[in-house]
Amino acid sequence: MGIHDISVRTIDGQDTTLAAYKGQALFVVNVASRCGFTPQYEGLQQLQERFGDRGLTVLGFPCNQFAGQEPGSHEEIKEFCSMTYGVNFPLFEKIDVNGDDRHPLYAELTAQEDADGRAGDVQWNFEKFVVSPQGSVVGRFRTQVIPTSDEVLSTIEKHLP
Repeated sequence: MGIHDISVRTIDGQDTTLAAYKGQALFVVNVASRCGFTPQYEGLQQLQERFGDRGLTVLGFPCNQFAGQEPGSHEEIKEFCSMTYGVNFPLFEKIDVNGDDRHPLYAELTAQEDADGRAGDVQWNFEKFVVSPQGSVVGRFRTQVIPTSDEVLSTIEKHLP
């Protein structure tokens, strides 16, 4: 099974797969509303606005596994993102990114090494992955790397369709 075959559920409860994004570059992020890194939503939205017309889609996956920093309901998360950061990129239902209940998407993503050569578990909220239009994981950036950093931008630009 490839990344585009993985089933996901939108924040509005609709079942879908990532096939809806085949042929696009993806920027996949585990997000949280009550985290010190939550202001990264602003940079994520900037990426969507800057590269959306060129074939990038940011995908936000809320996760409550890190110090309970995403405790809200799906409706609360959606409203917070929209009202606070003007988010208009796709958001999905809360998932686990680590452990026995790790979502299949994150099983694929976490096999990718970061810049230091480390693969494995997501370490905190706002860890970022770039997926090529063909469905290969081509970049992994830890929480501290801001979405609009030069290294992220160059990786995205290199993999736009």
